[in-house]
Amino acid sequence: MLWWHWMFVGLALLGAELVTPGGFYILFFGLSALVVGSVLGLGLALPDWAQWLLFSVLAVLSLVLFRGRLLGMMKRAAPSSEVDTLIGEQAIALEAIETGGVGKVELRGSAWSAKNGGSMEITKGQRCRVERVDGLTLWVTAG
Repeated sequence: MLWWHWMFVGLALLGAELVTPGGFYILFFGLSALVVGSVLGLGLALPDWAQWLLFSVLAVLSLVLFRGRLLGMMKRAAPSSEVDTLIGEQAIALEAIETGGVGKVELRGSAWSAKNGGSMEITKGQRCRVERVDGLTLWVTAG
């Protein structure tokens, strides 16, 4: 195959990786095809069988060596919802909130709608703890 055939195949495989759900399988085959195309493009003449062997070895090795790491990085880098970080924080009641009632609290400089999920009334100015987030409403308890 000519070098530009490998480049075309590599780009097509990378494009397929972008539009298919999956676990980065096609990515490594696409990158391997690009490497083979680059080697041929630099002037190294390889017979067809050697090109396919190089492609196969690169694809399998890169898949085995790097796929797990890439998946691990993607899981760690997955953004946690910003609202999940609010749980456990202390807010200040902007108004009195009866047990089971709804009111306003201030948290991180913003006013939030809050529902008192505890067994005690929350008075204006009292600190309250965020127990959970339900849409744009914080569920809080006294203390």
